[in-house]
Amino acid sequence: MPELAIRPWRLEEAQAVLDFWRLAAPGETPTDDTRGLGALWRQDEGSLLLALDRERIVGTVIAALDGWRGGIYRLAVAPSHRRHGLGRRLVAEAERRLAVRGAKRLAALASSHSQQARGFWDSLSDAGWKPTHPGARYAKTLP
Repeated sequence: MPELAIRPWRLEEAQAVLDFWRLAAPGETPTDDTRGLGALWRQDEGSLLLALDRERIVGTVIAALDGWRGGIYRLAVAPSHRRHGLGRRLVAEAERRLAVRGAKRLAALASSHSQQARGFWDSLSDAGWKPTHPGARYAKTLP
């Protein structure tokens, strides 16, 4: 798999992000619209990270900070790019960015309806992630 770029999104990419989520993470949430993404942008414009294969979005993760605790949401990887470590790279970059901003504890939400999502987060136990609520919420304490 070629080296992929990971960078913060740009507001003008909102529709492309929504289209990607429909492909890679079906099952819309109430915030999956341009208004919700606009609110995210206004709150913390750098919190949504994109993984790009050339200019095509192939992965996303939201790394948000509430002042002391970091949250990881909307981790999604294109079906064509799964099982090559991209999810782990996105989580690691989210962790790095949150640690730099002062987060000491991280929480991630996984779809409670997706065995694949729960399996992914379970596989990160070697990186310190532990389930705190069976099958849906995982947490990690940073040094």
